[in-house]
Amino acid sequence: MASRDTAEDRAQSYLTSVKEDLMTGVSFMIPFVTIGGIFLAIGFAIGDTEDVFEQTGTLGWYFAQIGDLGLTIMIPILGGYIAYAIADRPGLAPGFILSYAVQQEPLIEAAGTLVGFDAEGAVAGFLGAIVAGLLAGYVARWLKRRNVPSMIEPMMPVLVIPVVTTLVLMPVVIVGLGVPIAIVDDALTSYLSGLEGSNALLLGAILGAMMATDMGGPINKVAYVFGTVLVADQIYAPMAAVMIAGMVPPLGLALSNFIAPEKYAAEMYENAKAAVPLGLAFITEGAIPYAAADPLRVIPSAIAGSAAAGAAAMALGVTMPAPHGGIFVVFLSSSALLFLGCIALGTVVTATIATLIKPDFEDRIADEPTAD
Repeated sequence: MASRDTAEDRAQSYLTSVKEDLMTGVSFMIPFVTIGGIFLAIGFAIGDTEDVFEQTGTLGWYFAQIGDLGLTIMIPILGGYIAYAIADRPGLAPGFILSYAVQQEPLIEAAGTLVGFDAEGAVAGFLGAIVAGLLAGYVARWLKRRNVPSMIEPMMPVLVIPVVTTLVLMPVVIVGLGVPIAIVDDALTSYLSGLEGSNALLLGAILGAMMATDMGGPINKVAYVFGTVLVADQIYAPMAAVMIAGMVPPLGLALSNFIAPEKYAAEMYENAKAAVPLGLAFITEGAIPYAAADPLRVIPSAIAGSAAAGAAAMALGVTMPAPHGGIFVVFLSSSALLFLGCIALGTVVTATIATLIKPDFEDRIADEPTAD
């Protein structure tokens, strides 16, 4: 019995440590989410929502470029600072680089070709960054604890550990994450193509759930690309379901944070304020800090709300001819009222579930991780 209790204590201690590492990554990521999302939303608001990235040199284009940069960097920041929390400075660069590597479409596509699958456009998303950050941190920490000759020791934190960690994990992360992503990407694309024209309610629920599963990762991208491809064929209902569902996670989790702040870490309240404009602008990544901090509760809550919203949109025949824009293109919808109503439905579902299943947040995370 004593040994069993000891094993359980160790497991609990490990899970607590992982949670603290994740929260460190999240706390460093939040400013990037805020800047990126708000600047992108401003870009959409003052520029042409559908073509703002093509309007080179305009004020909207400048804002959109900075916003896109912030949302691009936030994922490797998450992975980098997870590794930093585990291994301190030697883990930061490998965690950042490996997390960034699995966001590169050419690398994932190349990994997909190894198994004969087409993974065009797929990336690992924030879940891939979490895995890369954890692996980089653990390998760097292991290397950090090795006894080395005194002449090599000064080079360990700035040269040996970062380089060796990256070298060892590069094939593991790219192939280990890239190949499964390619397989999933191919399978989901085929499945969605088979659903086209069948049960609208089911298709909407599946598209909605996919948008919330990894919030910018490969599953989300498959649903989004599916919707945009059909827009080109003048089929607009799936795009409405995709857009509505993609807006729900940030809005629903922000609402939960507002009505039950005791369920979240103190710093997440500031993220909630930023998540609202991000959600309204159809930037699903605004929910990533919540998902990274508590994935087992947050992701199912987001999936439920997005699935409900997507299903409702398809069942009600809501359409959207624009591939992006969120609230800024609501009047292009077949029914602005129904479009907003579906968003509200999903938001309430996500907020309700998240609030009910999340326990009070009692363990406050230190501002800086403790070095081992």
